Amino acid sequence: MAPEHLHLTPQQALARLVPHILELESQAHRRIAIGIAGGPGSGKSTLAAELVTMLNAVHPGSAALVPMDGFHMKHAKLEAMGQVDYKGAPHTFEGADFVSFLHHLKTAKDAVSGPGYSRKIEDTVDDAFTVQPEVRMLVVEGNYLLLTEGPWAGVRPLLDYAVFIDVERELVKARLLRRHGAEGLFTEERNRAHIERNDLPNYDLVCLSQDRADVVISLAVEA
Repeated sequence: MAPEHLHLTPQQALARLVPHILELESQAHRRIAIGIAGGPGSGKSTLAAELVTMLNAVHPGSAALVPMDGFHMKHAKLEAMGQVDYKGAPHTFEGADFVSFLHHLKTAKDAVSGPGYSRKIEDTVDDAFTVQPEVRMLVVEGNYLLLTEGPWAGVRPLLDYAVFIDVERELVKARLLRRHGAEGLFTEERNRAHIERNDLPNYDLVCLSQDRADVVISLAVEA
């Protein structure tokens, strides 16, 4: 079945998603996983975090954010592999570990901690978040939730509802330039080269997977 396509502002998207997710959870009688997918710079991380806040405002402690980015390969491992220039591409993640982690989270009865990613140090951070036993809704966000290649194919079957955030390529490029520049770790020339060589091809790849979502939301936002 083809996904539903909507053109919404971020606030309209949240207003539509929150009641739908609450309804899904009430019918499931178990922990559910909601996927927020999209390319780099699409705004999915911000939307996912706001979604968790709004779900918890209705039912405190019922929702938790689960970021895919914590499953980047360690920077040292990428250096050893000679793949630092491609950091962020699908093959530079521990994809199988992410699938196993998500599978465990869906049935876990105890508190479970997971890794995060820090742009300040360009590396993963252990125990960056904890999903408490009372959590009923996992909001999973990441670029590659809907891919069919390699271990990533195991993610979609674990998602009870999948949202794809669609944003124009040129807007994404502008956002990524600002993001890389804000951290101040590299020169603007390096950042532009990285975006053209790595981020935008990843964006193009991710866009090919949007038909596997339940809904595609084109966000009406400014740069």
